[in-house]
Amino acid sequence: MFKDLDPILHSQLRLAVISLLISVKEAEFTFLKEKTNSTAGNLSVQINKLKDAGYIEVVKQFKDNYPQTVCKISAKGIEAFEVYVNALKSYMNPGGE
Repeated sequence: MFKDLDPILHSQLRLAVISLLISVKEAEFTFLKEKTNSTAGNLSVQINKLKDAGYIEVVKQFKDNYPQTVCKISAKGIEAFEVYVNALKSYMNPGGE
């Protein structure tokens, strides 16, 4: 009846990052930090967990002599998000109707 929830996405900050990336496809670290109201250290740890799971790609580069980190959602990340959302629906409608 109830579907398992992905433990990678079942974290408030990681879910927020994936949700933002679903809508914008890619975003700079500073944008994600601002939108999630997270600390840089915590966001960095959660981004690494998403990257290790293959849900996002992280590109580190320089822009105007400053380091820039860009996060992009992967096809695996999009699929994982869709599965997660469908699993949540099983909790909202346990009768399946």
